[in-house]
This record gives sequence, C-alpha cells and structure tokens, in this order.
Amino acid sequence: MKLLSAQLDPAALSLIIKAEVDFEQFERFAEPLAAALDCEIRERQWGADRHQWLLNFEGSPLWLHYEFYGDICWISTDSAAELDVLAFLLTLLAPHIQTTKEGIHG
Repeated sequence: MKLLSAQLDPAALSLIIKAEVDFEQFERFAEPLAAALDCEIRERQWGADRHQWLLNFEGSPLWLHYEFYGDICWISTDSAAELDVLAFLLTLLAPHIQTTKEGIHG
C-alpha cells in the first residue's frame, strides 16, 4: 500500500486518498488499507472502471471507492454525524503516507 496523501473533505463527507493503485489488483491496495484503518470489509463491488467496498469501523458504515479513469480513491460516509470518524481515520493514515524528497538537490 503506497499512500501519497490524504485529506478530509467535509463538504463531500469524504476522506480523499492519493495513492498508487493497480485497478486490476485493487485488493492488494484495499485490504492493507482496511487493516491499517482497523476496518472490517463487509462487501466488495466492482465494475468496468470502479471498485466500491463497504467497510465497517466500530459500527460506522463507510464506503471505499476507487475510479480507474480519474485515478481517484476516497472513503465516504452517508451521514454528517460520521464526519468525526473520517477525521479519526485520517490520523490513522498519517503514518502510512510516504513523502518524497523530489526536487531537493543537495
């Protein structure tokens, strides 16, 4: 699982994740991500250009989405009351975000 960044989007009730994801082997990204977030995988759905998994975090249902064409990954909730859960998950992701030193010469 290679995470590049993560940020909370309160207006969209989402946690936006930039990562290196192989659409054909999505489970190699999503399963370690779910484990890092201490989430249970409840359901897995996919189509021609999208994965959507239902996760459970301590009773809170969350959706993990990935769209191939936009190379977009996010975790969302249907309830504004769960926004604090997404904020907490962001803190769990922070240690997994890999930073690069590109552009720095020394």
